[in-house]
Amino acid sequence: MNVLRFADLVAQGQVAGKRVFIRADLNVPQDDSGRITEDTRIRASVPCIEMALKAGAAVMVTSHLGRPTEGVFKPEDSLAPVAKRLGELLGRDVPLVANWVDGVDVKPGQVVLLENCRLNKGEKKNDETLARKMAALCDIFVHDAFGTAHRAEASTYGIAQFAPVACAGPLLAAEIDAITKALAQPKRPLLAIVAGSKVSTKLTILQSLAKNVDGLIVGGGIANTFMLAAGLPIGKSLAEPDLVGDAKAVIDAMAARGAEVPIPVDVVVAKEFKADAPATVKAAGDVAADDMILDIGPKTAAMLADKLKAAGTIVWNGPVGVFEFDAFAKGTETVARAIAASPAFSIAGGGDTLAAIAKYGIEKDIGYISTGGGAFLEVLEGKTLPAFEILAKRAAG
Repeated sequence: MNVLRFADLVAQGQVAGKRVFIRADLNVPQDDSGRITEDTRIRASVPCIEMALKAGAAVMVTSHLGRPTEGVFKPEDSLAPVAKRLGELLGRDVPLVANWVDGVDVKPGQVVLLENCRLNKGEKKNDETLARKMAALCDIFVHDAFGTAHRAEASTYGIAQFAPVACAGPLLAAEIDAITKALAQPKRPLLAIVAGSKVSTKLTILQSLAKNVDGLIVGGGIANTFMLAAGLPIGKSLAEPDLVGDAKAVIDAMAARGAEVPIPVDVVVAKEFKADAPATVKAAGDVAADDMILDIGPKTAAMLADKLKAAGTIVWNGPVGVFEFDAFAKGTETVARAIAASPAFSIAGGGDTLAAIAKYGIEKDIGYISTGGGAFLEVLEGKTLPAFEILAKRAAG
């Protein structure tokens, strides 16, 4: 995808003295007292800000935080804790500016954080008047928030329409490159792992991937519905019997082009959904009426591991079992370690996937870890994200 990159503008010396507006993703979790409990997103935004400052720009940064009511300021919606943490990471004072839409005073070499952009009336509906006012604040708009790339809002889309120059920051550019490498120009075989509790939430993704991948590994509650489609008993496991026809259609569509959906040959079951419930390994055909399938079995895990180690590209979204319970985590661990050991280029995304990567300490062995949950899923669905679309339009002139 052809978009203008902020790094190129910096390299060409086109940033010095310019007003640069960075839309970052600083939407971090906080405890009840407002303390930041996890700061990955803030740390991830620092390289773009430092790049702009080193280039001699006057830098404005904004982000959303939580779900505030537009036009109504409440202290808990403030980016004040973020400004403090950002200042610590940058080693300089980062003033927080409220009511900034009609003008911001910032000099080259300075950085300010603009208060929660979702407090502005018209932000979510991408109001044109608001977007034009934002665009008037800057010479260069930098979109560096992949987590919001699937939303067309004033601070993500409208401003990119009207700013003199609109480009992708290093985080967004890295996402575009990783997604292109994994889906548009993959080294084959291309394997996708799509897991989760419900087929209904991932059906469009499964259908879209079925047209492109060489192997589609399903896990969690989704796998149970596919086992039903394959005529296997699943006891009282979580499944969606009304979507068996859709699951069969995905299996048939893959088979028609010589690709496959590997169905578990063994599973780990329990009588109840509890961390300390006794776990039993059973052949896929032997699941009893009162059994709940909570993980794939060791034979299935080994079969999948072999396929993953032989892959050229792996797209991973979701754990294959209830990995939060140690007795039902072996399948996810085996799959995770196989992805880590595989020479394939791997791209992983989604909250539970990131938790599994952290649990097994394999961050350094994944080719690219996507930070955007909803945006990552929409890319897998084959959708063009609004942020990519407008930046590509602007690059094309």
